[in-house]
Amino acid sequence: MENLLNKKCLPHDKLVLLGEHEIKGYLSELKERWEFLETQKIVKEFKFEDFVKAMEFVNKIAVLAEEEGHHPDIAINYSKVEITLWTHFVNGLSENDFIMAAKIDNI
Repeated sequence: MENLLNKKCLPHDKLVLLGEHEIKGYLSELKERWEFLETQKIVKEFKFEDFVKAMEFVNKIAVLAEEEGHHPDIAINYSKVEITLWTHFVNGLSENDFIMAAKIDNI
């Protein structure tokens, strides 16, 4: 697989639902702690020293999401940020979710 950081998210009409083998392959390309949920989502918690740092991180994700046209679910709890990725269009995981996860890890 091509490096996820070098890829751009595809338009929704080009996406396909990933199978278990493909999901395992993509997970192996990500930094640790992305958790695969049986609901066909991936999730990761990021911890920061305070609320301001957490919000700075979220704001960077917002810019990235707009650039890529793929928007994560974001939950903020003071200094913790939980990111959940999945593709509504395919009702599960697509390559775009792993591209975004890699790019979020790179922030």
